[in-house]
Amino acid sequence: MTNFVRWLVPAVRRFRAMLVKELKQLGRDRVLLAFILYAFTVDIFLAASGVSLSLNNAATLVQDHDRTAASRELTGRFRPPYFRIDGQVAHDRDGLAALDSGQAMILLSIPPDLQKNLATGRQSQVAMQVDTTNSVLGFLATSDARQILARFGLESALARLGMPAGGAQAALPVVNNEIRVWYNPNQDDSWFMGISQMLNITTVFSVLLPAAAMVREKERGTVEQLVVSPLSPLGILLPKVVSMTGVILCGIALSLFLILIPLFGIPVKGSVGLFFGLSALYVFTTAGLGLFAATIARNLAQAGMLSILILAPMLFLSGAWTPPEAMPSWLRGLMFASPLHYYLDIAFGVLLKGQGVGELAVSIAGMGGIGILVFAAGLVLFRRQFD
Repeated sequence: MTNFVRWLVPAVRRFRAMLVKELKQLGRDRVLLAFILYAFTVDIFLAASGVSLSLNNAATLVQDHDRTAASRELTGRFRPPYFRIDGQVAHDRDGLAALDSGQAMILLSIPPDLQKNLATGRQSQVAMQVDTTNSVLGFLATSDARQILARFGLESALARLGMPAGGAQAALPVVNNEIRVWYNPNQDDSWFMGISQMLNITTVFSVLLPAAAMVREKERGTVEQLVVSPLSPLGILLPKVVSMTGVILCGIALSLFLILIPLFGIPVKGSVGLFFGLSALYVFTTAGLGLFAATIARNLAQAGMLSILILAPMLFLSGAWTPPEAMPSWLRGLMFASPLHYYLDIAFGVLLKGQGVGELAVSIAGMGGIGILVFAAGLVLFRRQFD
């Protein structure tokens, strides 16, 4: 026991000295500190407020060949917040020119004799041409328009039969939707985009900061001095990871308590302590990837390029940008090698669902397992580099 205490006290002192050294070095780099502050505040605010996954005020042009009360009724249903009628066109070429130039997203063409066909029970075809350059918005536009047209057709048929619009439920076998929306009752895009961007920024700095700190030692020639000192490889690397973890956790706190909660009303239904504890585990996991890049790179430029190679697949395979269900089966398997995939489940589970350790055990185990493997690999490479 006495020998352990004799070993522990100097080890703690060395660790504390290295930790203070890392924080002082980071504090002298005011440009990097300003970038960290910007990323965890302004960038997250812009992502939460400026990025929307829903259809809003889609610019719509109408080509009305019927010009009757029925056509005006149909046109009036394409209204905000989803659609916005920007005007009428007389010819197809004018509408297509507007689609080509980006002035309009939708061209709605109403055929002649629409009102007459509805009154006599004959079929009418309403054409809609959509700019699907943005495939997500194009899909939403066609889906919403299909519902509008279906509702308009049903109500017109009921009116022809002398029944009110609500009479369909009594006269026809209608299936009613009883939808209950959980965890984000208003389906507010800012909640998802804000949290996702916070996790992405956390990932970027978790890789870049430890890599930059290690490569900076190489460029200044101080890493050789550290290697010949009484410090072990773990004693050199661990203070770098711990100091950067503390900085990143401060950035997460700024994002949550300065931006996401007060400005966007994002609730924190789970344990804040659990979220920050698991965030520290995640930073440790991804810091191992940064140290891995630092052992290969000789300067900051190389470390930056290697970090991009590491970050790109992590971000794309996390499930934040593309739902796992939309990925090919072989690519979906690779997704489980991305620690960000597990961190997404943890963050949304704790913040929005109020989940605890029991519900998140699989994600915690997966993220922790990857962290141990990656950090151990980085430690081995660092040791071999200077043996």
